[in-house]
Amino acid sequence: MLQSLAGSSCVRLVEQHRSAWCFALLVLGYLLYLVFGAVVFSSVELPYEDLLRQELGKLKQRFLEEHACLSEQQLEQFLMRVLEASNYGVSVLSNASGNWNWDFTSSLFFASTVLSTTGYGHTVPLSDGGKAFCIIYSVIGIPFTLLFLTAVVQRIIVYVTRRPVLYFHIRWGFSKQVVAIIHAMVLGFITVSCFFLIPAAIFSVLEDDWNFLESFYFCFISLSTIGLGDYVPGEGYNQKFRELYKIGITCYLLMGLIAMLVVLETFCELHELKKFRKLFYVKKDKEEDQVHIMEHDQLSFSSISDQAASMKDDQKANEPFVNSQSPTSSDSSLNN
Repeated sequence: MLQSLAGSSCVRLVEQHRSAWCFALLVLGYLLYLVFGAVVFSSVELPYEDLLRQELGKLKQRFLEEHACLSEQQLEQFLMRVLEASNYGVSVLSNASGNWNWDFTSSLFFASTVLSTTGYGHTVPLSDGGKAFCIIYSVIGIPFTLLFLTAVVQRIIVYVTRRPVLYFHIRWGFSKQVVAIIHAMVLGFITVSCFFLIPAAIFSVLEDDWNFLESFYFCFISLSTIGLGDYVPGEGYNQKFRELYKIGITCYLLMGLIAMLVVLETFCELHELKKFRKLFYVKKDKEEDQVHIMEHDQLSFSSISDQAASMKDDQKANEPFVNSQSPTSSDSSLNN
């Protein structure tokens, strides 16, 4: 008897705080995922780092043996200065002297990476004035970019996602949820093909030192706005049509970012994902008009009908791929 009461009380406690338990599991899962990534990266990359350190140590020792007039301290100072300049995108190699980091096309590419928060890090401002301007430019430009992308995605998703789903739902009578899932999968496949696979093949041809995997890696790192900066196109020696190439890459990154946001928004509007996200959200408190006793003048027919209409509007707003038009009006708009 006591065990059954304890079990029912535990179940009741879990049900009352279901959102909190789900959120705790989410936090725990995220921390475990971070630890898992750290373990994998460390086990995979640490041996390569050790081999590279040994190779550089041998090269340094061999260089000092061949140049006895040069002390190790002088070599260390020279290498420190070279590495410092390399961090600012300036190389001392003779085959890289022809590429300027701050001509117009390179500056346009840098501005696009700053505003999109990609930030490859291969080129950074050298002067104090450039650093100060970069701060002011980013403070204004990043919210401006978010506003621009939101407005563009909001308009594109109407024609790319919502109208096609409503068309197949109304014309052919298919289930809206099934059509939405199939449409999201097809849209994701098209986006991966047009902005990952095909550009990766193009980059592998245009960039001499990149294979297909490295090119695909660059596309993913760029369009996901991670921007590690280990692969940057258009920085090779005697790159043909470098200015036009940089402008094309800037346009590719902007269009690819918009396409990624459209795909993410399409998946976020799926009914199943909405239900899954609600597991981790805090439930809204009851409104005051539901707690207190309603006054006599609120029981009129007009107020009740207004409340019913507002409840229907709220239910429609929560459903995916539903607009405010009636089926007849939407049907006529599709015919047009």
